[in-house]
Amino acid sequence: MATISENVGATLTRMVLEGQPFDSMNKLNDGLRLLAKWRSVVIANTYIAHHGPVIYQGPFGGMTYLAETSEGALAARLLGTYESELHPHLARFSAEGLDCVIDVGCAEGYYAVGLARMMPGITVYAYDIDPAARTACKDLAEKNGVSDRVIIGEKFEPADFQAFEGRKCLVMVDTEGAEVDILDIEQGPALAGMSIIVETHNVFRRGALPTLHERFEATHDIERVDAQLKSIVLPEWFRGLPPLDHLLATWEWRMSPTPWLIMRPKSEA
Repeated sequence: MATISENVGATLTRMVLEGQPFDSMNKLNDGLRLLAKWRSVVIANTYIAHHGPVIYQGPFGGMTYLAETSEGALAARLLGTYESELHPHLARFSAEGLDCVIDVGCAEGYYAVGLARMMPGITVYAYDIDPAARTACKDLAEKNGVSDRVIIGEKFEPADFQAFEGRKCLVMVDTEGAEVDILDIEQGPALAGMSIIVETHNVFRRGALPTLHERFEATHDIERVDAQLKSIVLPEWFRGLPPLDHLLATWEWRMSPTPWLIMRPKSEA
């Protein structure tokens, strides 16, 4: 089986042989992203060699993780910097006393399992349409001793929110553009009483952010949160690596900005 370095090298060679790979900004970006992903994976593998697949810091610090993700950057998750812009909001919701979380697009369970560990009194309902992601989420919950509080399901429809009506619930949605379909308050009016964290993907669904903002502005106080550069405490062995590695270790592989909307019911203000 070829190593990731061999696969990346073969891909770049093929790009060169097929013509001038960097004759446009898009092609240059593709080549740079490929190399950056390769280096990010090498960094994650090196981290695991030092610490095992255990999250280093942040609200999920100490959580046993996996050696690969179903999608996105592993290194940032292991270092505990992944989507750190959400950390203060998660802490605030946790302090207010939730009884459940609905995680739609749970992938391998970073939030589903992390929040179950962070808030021992809650049940997390985790949904993903990818069977491999559901299996990984189940395994991760078992590794961390929270499988009794992480309930895994498949497709989640807007009307399914009605089953949670009246509960102190946080909804988290990360579904690559399908957030516009899932967060439909007309089909799921119980959403009016739920707190929501949603990652918006205008790159996949044009107008996703303004559509959701308009849809919920009557019922929720809404805060936009944008990705920021990371400032972190690094493991001792990491500090001698080049500065570019420090950047790539916290890079989350985003193709373009994907702002979050933090939405709190107006009745709670």
